[in-house]
Amino acid sequence: MNTEIKAVHFTLHEDAKEYLNRKIERIHNAENMIVDLLITIKKEKDFDAEATVNFRWGVSVHVKESDFDLTKAIDNMIDKLETKITKEKEKVKEKR
Repeated sequence: MNTEIKAVHFTLHEDAKEYLNRKIERIHNAENMIVDLLITIKKEKDFDAEATVNFRWGVSVHVKESDFDLTKAIDNMIDKLETKITKEKEKVKEKR
């Protein structure tokens, strides 16, 4: 799984990177199904956390979350992402 993390309009400090990496570990159970995990965090008025997952079979999933607090934005984005990945795994199991 290729993971790319970008910060736009601010610098993502080391402790925030570590926090994000700990949260990403929650989806490692689907690591063999995921080709790319692209995360972009933008700082406008709020923090906008976006993630795009590209699966082996060509499907892409995109989630976006905004919050004033960076950690809350990351938490909510990972929660949504985990739900989407689980749904996609179930769809693949049903087709077999």
